[in-house]
Amino acid sequence: MREVQINGIKIRPGQVVNIELPIAKLPTHTLIDLPIFIRAAKEEGPVILVSGGVHGDEINGIVTARRVLEEIDAGLELLKGTLIIIPLVNIYGFLSNSRTFPDGRDLNRSFPGSKKGSLAGRIAYILNEEIIPQIDYGIDFHTGGRMLTNHPQIRVDFKDKKGVELAKAFGTHYVVNSKMIDKTFRKAAFKAKKHILVFEGGESMRIDELSTEEGVNGTKRLLNYLGMIAEKPEAKETLILSQSDWVRSRASGIFNSSVKLGDQVKKGQILARISDPYGQVKIPVKAPSNGYVIGLNNLPVINVGEALVHVGKL
Repeated sequence: MREVQINGIKIRPGQVVNIELPIAKLPTHTLIDLPIFIRAAKEEGPVILVSGGVHGDEINGIVTARRVLEEIDAGLELLKGTLIIIPLVNIYGFLSNSRTFPDGRDLNRSFPGSKKGSLAGRIAYILNEEIIPQIDYGIDFHTGGRMLTNHPQIRVDFKDKKGVELAKAFGTHYVVNSKMIDKTFRKAAFKAKKHILVFEGGESMRIDELSTEEGVNGTKRLLNYLGMIAEKPEAKETLILSQSDWVRSRASGIFNSSVKLGDQVKKGQILARISDPYGQVKIPVKAPSNGYVIGLNNLPVINVGEALVHVGKL
């Protein structure tokens, strides 16, 4: 029987275990723990990680991971395997409404980390040493940045064939080809021959019900695909997008979008207009190719070069 062990605690079949993993102290000497929730079925099966809040201001991902936990605890039967759920990874960023750690470092650019490194590096080290070795697959929930909204999508490197298979089983609106970036959670897991899907949906510091619902339902579809639960929510059509690019502003001014998330667009179509505050200048923003709107800037006042509309292509 495969054994799951975190921080020296062995998880036995059928157990419900909550672990508070000590990670560091605040400057006030208040101890910060990393809560980890483990739910094990009686029958052996895959070990799946569900995580949120790697970036502390991405609240929607935290809510999504928490809701998965709530559904399991409310009676969604786990037929086999083990779920490891970490709703909030970056507690420091959460406390300060920040994407990063107090020293400005991004946890998702700090892997594999170091036991004696920066604060972000130390948390990355804990995840790399305590969590990644235990899992088979994972779903890491993220959102867009501040004032940038993402339509629900799974990002996966198309070179990772198992990852693509899992992404299709997750079954959300879009599966987007996204190359792995060095020092990320996903890349560290892949080096260990594990596969983590990155879910993107909504905007940081906002709760987006569509993204939350899609994240929970996609997780259920994936768990069903792996034989871990009986429930399988109905999936909408999933489009496989081989490439995606942000259309950037050619001028500064007031940004007024004429498209919505999820819209299909054609090459040359006007996506938005940029004007000066007085209505004397109006500059069209056109689609560079056929595709689908998978990300959108919500900021009305923009500067030249800023990302405006994210277009994914088949």
